Amino acid sequence: TEIYTLSLHDALPISLMVDLAMLARRMRRKGRAVRLRGAQPHIRWQIERAGLHRLAGVRVESPAPAFA
Repeated sequence: TEIYTLSLHDALPISLMVDLAMLARRMRRKGRAVRLRGAQPHIRWQIERAGLHRLAGVRVESPAPAFA
């Protein structure tokens, strides 16, 4: 996809991914990590699609199971 063909709907997830990557980089430099817990399925899908879950310093966790 050419960048100029992206809509605003496409640009918001891209902005989120760039922000997450930059945050992970800053935290990694400090010896820390970003832990993402309970992300909505479409956000988690975007993170995995972009490969950000494989970055050092990024941990994507499923939400804790609810107790009945």
